[in-house]
Amino acid sequence: MKINGKLWNFGFVGLWLLSGTVADAAALPDFAGLVSGNADAVVNISTTQVVKRRPDMRDFDIPNLPEDSPFRDFFRRFLEEMPEERDARSLGSGFVISRDGYIMTCAHVIADANEIIVRFKDRRELKADVIGMDRRSDVALLKVEADDLKTVKMGDPRKLKVGEWVLAIGSPFGFESTATAGIVSAKGRSLPNENYVPFIQTDVAINPGNSGGPLFNLDGEVVGINAQIYSRTGGFMGLSFAVPIDIATQVTEQLRTKGKVTRGWLGVLIQNITRELAESFGMSKPAGALVSEIMPDSPAQKSDLKPGDVIVKFDGRRLEKMSDLPPLVGVTPIGKSVDLEVVRDGKTRVIQVEIGELPAEQAALELGDATEPKDKQVLGMVVTDLTEEQKRQLNVTGGVVVSEVTGGAARRAGVQPGDIILQLHGQEITDSMALRELAAQLPEDKSVPMLIKRENRSLFLALRMEPDEKAD
Repeated sequence: MKINGKLWNFGFVGLWLLSGTVADAAALPDFAGLVSGNADAVVNISTTQVVKRRPDMRDFDIPNLPEDSPFRDFFRRFLEEMPEERDARSLGSGFVISRDGYIMTCAHVIADANEIIVRFKDRRELKADVIGMDRRSDVALLKVEADDLKTVKMGDPRKLKVGEWVLAIGSPFGFESTATAGIVSAKGRSLPNENYVPFIQTDVAINPGNSGGPLFNLDGEVVGINAQIYSRTGGFMGLSFAVPIDIATQVTEQLRTKGKVTRGWLGVLIQNITRELAESFGMSKPAGALVSEIMPDSPAQKSDLKPGDVIVKFDGRRLEKMSDLPPLVGVTPIGKSVDLEVVRDGKTRVIQVEIGELPAEQAALELGDATEPKDKQVLGMVVTDLTEEQKRQLNVTGGVVVSEVTGGAARRAGVQPGDIILQLHGQEITDSMALRELAAQLPEDKSVPMLIKRENRSLFLALRMEPDEKAD
């Protein structure tokens, strides 16, 4: 071929490009067999709920009419005549786990449903009964009257590797038997209000309607239930989360045999260890779960565990971060004695705890109004002694409340107005005078732990005095 008067030979290059394309295509997984072999076991779930709510003008695109407008009275009478109840429909996915009709899905898919219809790939529609659901793990178990159903094969999510291919089958936006693929982005993700599930994060395209559907590995085994997405639009943005199937199976087995789910309970409030906190507790690197509070009448309270202990191993399993602990505790049999390896005062010790049963929701404490404030400034913050009523509600014997953060060590540590300071450098704070005396003895240019209570939750902060900084 002549280009600008010169002869070029593209034969070898074209052959190389073609062979490279073929080789790359051959390296990609073939999902066709995986989909065809499992699509019959994946179902579409549609639910009907009765919604009770009086309509309001704000629900409609009606202009803000003056009070004396005749149209305002017309619209008011119109809305009053509308029914207070209406049927709301939603869609989700699920998958068959037994030939006699047990189906696994997400709890939020069937929550508050008056009717649940399961549709199979062959267009059969069967009414489903709820065997049970567990909101903490977002797992539910359904049952349809059927025999000889196609089922999925369960896998081991612990063997999944980050970067491994996975595939989802479900009904996004009602489009049944939709297959989407991606990779495992991360494992052991902790999401807000989901302490007992170490989620599998993927970049598989998951959208409304996929919830409750299966996540497969390349061996055609279910490794998770697609449950949540992170989105600013309501649609897929590359962050999808699945409940590991081993946890889901434990939940559904309890639902099937006992009708409810019980979990192990340690009875501690925990937080992550930062580099500054690790230094303040004499640790060489941040790892484990820092105990910020011991719950009353809990297994932890009956043991030698104390606030400020850093749990680095639970029953022989090493903890890299705070979120590793709750799932391990939750699946531990109730009544089992386990060894906790903790770091206390820079030294490692082993504490034995007998795991209890996780109780119902804990009652929240309320902080009363401060009276007769006697403010004192120390460590870059203005503090006030707690009243006796506040101590009673917080179940503490001492402490001071921060009314203002002016700068210095307090601001660098992240102290906020309203925080209750309970301990500093391992010493109890009885009042503002005790805090001032202890602050004067703090080492310079070294992080020390400070225990606070914020919004009814205990929390450790790392406080550091800069050289030549006065504790005032």
